Amino acid sequence: MSTTIHIGNAPCSWGTLEFAGLEGERIDYPRMLDELVATGYTGTELGDWGYMPTDPAILRAELTNRTISLTGAFVPVALRDSATHAPGVVAALRVARLLAAASEGAQTRPFLVLADNNGSDRVRTAWAGRVRPDQILGPDEWHIFARGAESVARAVRDETGLRTVFHHHCAGFVETPTEIAALLEQTDPSLLGLVFDTGHYVYGAGDGASALAGLERFAERIWYVHLKDCDPQVAAKARAEGFDYFTAIRRGLFCELGRGCVDFAAVTRWLRGRGYSGYVTVEQDVLPGMGAPVQSAGRNRAYLRGIGL
Repeated sequence: MSTTIHIGNAPCSWGTLEFAGLEGERIDYPRMLDELVATGYTGTELGDWGYMPTDPAILRAELTNRTISLTGAFVPVALRDSATHAPGVVAALRVARLLAAASEGAQTRPFLVLADNNGSDRVRTAWAGRVRPDQILGPDEWHIFARGAESVARAVRDETGLRTVFHHHCAGFVETPTEIAALLEQTDPSLLGLVFDTGHYVYGAGDGASALAGLERFAERIWYVHLKDCDPQVAAKARAEGFDYFTAIRRGLFCELGRGCVDFAAVTRWLRGRGYSGYVTVEQDVLPGMGAPVQSAGRNRAYLRGIGL
């Protein structure tokens, strides 16, 4: 079995962020894909629905012509509310059908990346990075949340054959290690995996957290990995001054790889030691005023090459 680790990137690194008010220059998808290839990446996530072509034949051609693999797509659903579960399944299946058709015959099969509707709850957005125990879901709410996640994953698997990974994420109801564990304990390990995000983990886990500790703790459920760094000085200031999630992001919380507190050399050793095979995806939130996305993508790729990826 091959244990080759491939490096992908995502439209969010070119300013197409999912949160209103954080969007950068609107770079069209052909330019984004061309720059992704030029900076040394071989895979991409889909981005927001409609950013890339939604006709699978056109999307497949755009990717094939550039020798790019499709690695996944982010689908947010407010799983705490049972009324969102059925529409969430519909939204996820729309994306999963496109992923499956556009990657038909490819060696790499993309993941449906499921997440909470992050940034939509006022309290959790305000307290991201320093969540208190009284802000965590109660037992009945966890049951609803977990059943919703499973319903999405089951529908995606049954109709398209694709696997679903859950994205723990700041400003959502699965942010802290305790919350990640709660969700995984209440969901079928054959049905729902975890996309481990290094930057979201260290900020969500609290001051001094180690991405390596999270990888070790949740190793058996990790199917996919996002590489993101976290600036410890911005994180400390955000916690001390009570920044909400969006303010912390605007202040540069998630910095370029190698400039923050994530030990990516240790993460790489861990992945290889576990026999991780497939794609890891760089996510670099390039906001207005932070420079050209292509330059940031190039620096991130050069950094990863420097540690052997």
